[in-house]
Amino acid sequence: MTQSDFRGVFPYLVSPIRPDGEVDAEVLARLCEDLIGAGVHGLTPLGSTGEFAYLSWAQRRRIVQVVVEAARGRVPVVAGVASTTIADAVGQAREFERLGCSGILAILEAYFPIADEGVFTYFKAVADAVSLPVVLYTNPSFQRSDLSIPVIERLSRVANIQYIKDASSNTGRLLSIINRVEGRIKVFAASAHIPVCVMMIGGVGWMAGPACVAPCASVALYELCRRGDWARAMERQRLLWDLNQAFARYNLAACIKGGLQLQGYAVGDPLPPQAPLTAEGVQEVRRALTAIGAL
Repeated sequence: MTQSDFRGVFPYLVSPIRPDGEVDAEVLARLCEDLIGAGVHGLTPLGSTGEFAYLSWAQRRRIVQVVVEAARGRVPVVAGVASTTIADAVGQAREFERLGCSGILAILEAYFPIADEGVFTYFKAVADAVSLPVVLYTNPSFQRSDLSIPVIERLSRVANIQYIKDASSNTGRLLSIINRVEGRIKVFAASAHIPVCVMMIGGVGWMAGPACVAPCASVALYELCRRGDWARAMERQRLLWDLNQAFARYNLAACIKGGLQLQGYAVGDPLPPQAPLTAEGVQEVRRALTAIGAL
């Protein structure tokens, strides 16, 4: 895989922030090193699991810098760019390209709803600002203004918009996207989807927080899908899906950070006012990780 040919398992990285507000670069770099050692195909800082909405610009920039330096070109780093304004998003994207990222994960934040034309203009402006491949990110559960399929089709004709990561729970929507874009952009699944099913309909992988705590199992599942060994893939998928379901019942960042703490990574708790994982949640995550051999 080249630095611009994205496929496979891209963990959404957590953002370890110390009590003084500084990024814990040592913990983050160690996590990146271990994930690369486990065979993941890329790293994605500043996704939903990375709590991008709770971080300052200085923290976001430092996180991306640490991840790029830790990756050392071995796998692509696709950094999340999120803002309510085009000017700010363009500035973020350009700085992340300057820091050495391989791609941009483009996210639209909104307070007031944005019409389709505004959504299109935002994502096109981010793509036009950089020479990197752009991954569109759609998460209708959390975004006030989502990417409609007609807008996705229009954006698929922008040369460097080459991927979409869809975090809806509607796998039929993914097939509709694949049909409409006619190969111009490729689809990544999220933890809300069943990865094997997405791979069967033409997906190229998944970008998801659970891969942070289950990288080996995730990579093994991807390889089975890539080879078309669907029966064995579904056997593994059933176990991994229990982990996804545990995460769905709690705050995602709290679950991933809680799971990583169980594995010995001092990543801390989610940033306030988010609550840390409850004692009941810790036990549920422990059981799910134990079942797949991740503890």
